Amino acid sequence: MPANTSRKEIPQYGLEDSRQLHRVPGNTSAFGYNNLAPAARIKGFELYSSEGVRAQMGPLKSDYYRISISVRGTTEIQLGLEDFTHSNGTISFTFPGQIFSKRGLSDDAFGYYLLFEPGFLEDIISPDRIPVEFPFFAFAGVPFMQLSPAELEMTVDFAARMNAELQRHQPGHDKAVRMYLYLMLLELKRSYLRQGFGVTERDDKPVYLVPRYRKLVSEHFLTKRKVADYAAILGVTPNHLNRAIREHTGHTASEAITDMLVREAKAALRYTDITIAGISDQLHFSDPAGFNRFFKEKTGLTPLAFRKNAVSG
Repeated sequence: MPANTSRKEIPQYGLEDSRQLHRVPGNTSAFGYNNLAPAARIKGFELYSSEGVRAQMGPLKSDYYRISISVRGTTEIQLGLEDFTHSNGTISFTFPGQIFSKRGLSDDAFGYYLLFEPGFLEDIISPDRIPVEFPFFAFAGVPFMQLSPAELEMTVDFAARMNAELQRHQPGHDKAVRMYLYLMLLELKRSYLRQGFGVTERDDKPVYLVPRYRKLVSEHFLTKRKVADYAAILGVTPNHLNRAIREHTGHTASEAITDMLVREAKAALRYTDITIAGISDQLHFSDPAGFNRFFKEKTGLTPLAFRKNAVSG
């Protein structure tokens, strides 16, 4: 648990609080922040290689941005409602408050990841402009993409340059790291646009509707439970949205809302001490009995049984 965080809500971890969750204690890697002298650290920023990373993490929320870069091997990542497989050249992006989990790290997996707080780049860009300038950090953006070999090499080079600044700890190293991070983000935005991800908000093709619908559900599932609500936001009819989701995923649009409710319920049961009745209220169920029936139907376990298994596991 992060310091000073109530067990009455799903914890959202900061950089210091989350380190124990993603790093194996006692690892000897000398890359980035791992075993970096405290005097050389830069507030609001961390950089690691995958050497010494835990094979499984989450689901949890963090209050910083994350960039994950795969050089080889595979791992399974889940962001909100979306599941992705990282492989050679895959890069993913997480923004503050997003539910994140990782599993299935292959034995040959290697890569890098960067963590930074919204205010870390404020000398260059306002924190509220980050998801605007870099849409892969926005709800409506695409959080995963595949880099070309040249783009991967350039991205890894930026990580190496940031690491060199951390290790040398020369005057101005914090400014240099900020500049390298910003330049990395600019190059990644170019790749993002090159791959056609910068679509208009009213594009109604399934390939664009599906990720935008999933992100909207991740953001509004507590207050919007009808497919028609999301169709109105997306500027399409409910029938069109239902058809697009089913054709593209094999599932109904309403299943995405249900899936997000289940994931949020699991996180609350695993990470908080709030009562079952309290979780039912937070998830806007009419009564605890209805929440119990819903959860057991979708998972095969009662909420209480799931919580006991999570604690004992």
